[in-house]
Amino acid sequence: MHIHSAVDMIYPLILSGILLHITDGAGIQKMNIGVKSGSPGIMPCLYDKKHKENRKYWCQGSLWFSCSILAYANKSGKYSLTDYPAQSIFTVQWKNMKTSDSGYYWCAVEIGGKIDDGYYLYLTVQSIPDVSVVSSSVSGHEGGDISVQCFYSSGYTNKTKQWCRYKDQRCYKEKKTDTSQNSSVQISDDGRRSFTVLMTGLRLTDSGWYYCSVGDLQAPIQLTVTEAKRSFTTVPVATPSHSKTDMHTTQPTTNMNPTTMSTDSSPVTDVAENHPALTAATETVNTEIHSKDKQNKHDVILVMFLPALLVLLVLVTLVAIVTCRLRKKPDAL
Repeated sequence: MHIHSAVDMIYPLILSGILLHITDGAGIQKMNIGVKSGSPGIMPCLYDKKHKENRKYWCQGSLWFSCSILAYANKSGKYSLTDYPAQSIFTVQWKNMKTSDSGYYWCAVEIGGKIDDGYYLYLTVQSIPDVSVVSSSVSGHEGGDISVQCFYSSGYTNKTKQWCRYKDQRCYKEKKTDTSQNSSVQISDDGRRSFTVLMTGLRLTDSGWYYCSVGDLQAPIQLTVTEAKRSFTTVPVATPSHSKTDMHTTQPTTNMNPTTMSTDSSPVTDVAENHPALTAATETVNTEIHSKDKQNKHDVILVMFLPALLVLLVLVTLVAIVTCRLRKKPDAL
């Protein structure tokens, strides 16, 4: 009996020491994540970047040394683990969890020849979670805004509401605004079992995993920030040519590489290929010009020919008169 009493006293100390070692090593506080039963879900697991080449796994059980490994990274099953070494994170995804699946789980990394590294968390599976979000992902553009609505049950009305980042465990509390790093976070509680998180002035570095926190419960959500869309408008400018020769245009080709820009000014295409309407208009103009040129030539010919014709007519008339008189004189004699 004394032996059992001693074991009962030592056992919690040993367990606490193991948990303390593991959770401190990962730098992650204990989490209690709300999960909706019968629905798919996803959550992140962080690890030290020095372990990016090590194998990751998902383990279930209240004790670290006796937990049951459910899945390894990049293998499918009831749980699917996907490793993202560049971000020092792997995700755990499931299709369906039951309320009986509630319990302790471990995000773990295999360490050859040493104690594996990892940390534990608790999953609370409920038909209506005490804390939840509509979607586990949200996206926005650089410089833009995003809004996330977090829901909680009536029993958590007076609990502290927070918006936290997984990577550094930095939290923003209700009715507090933080404008550090050129982005701001504001949390407002509507008093109707939900609070809204507004992030403005988004930066690319804001991408990552966050969680809504109400009291001791959390709901994870992934934020993706993409580069702002930049649009360039090119307006072609063309001057109709009055020449009879073919019209060509010089179209610069620009390489929009961020570090170097080069322009090729050689002729590359005919106007007819890219601007049929402009070509048709130009042909019409040229036709009108040719018609005017012909008309002008006709006018010049007429101006030069008419006086000569008049002189010729006068001469012919005089010759006819003289001839007529000469013919009449002999008759008179």
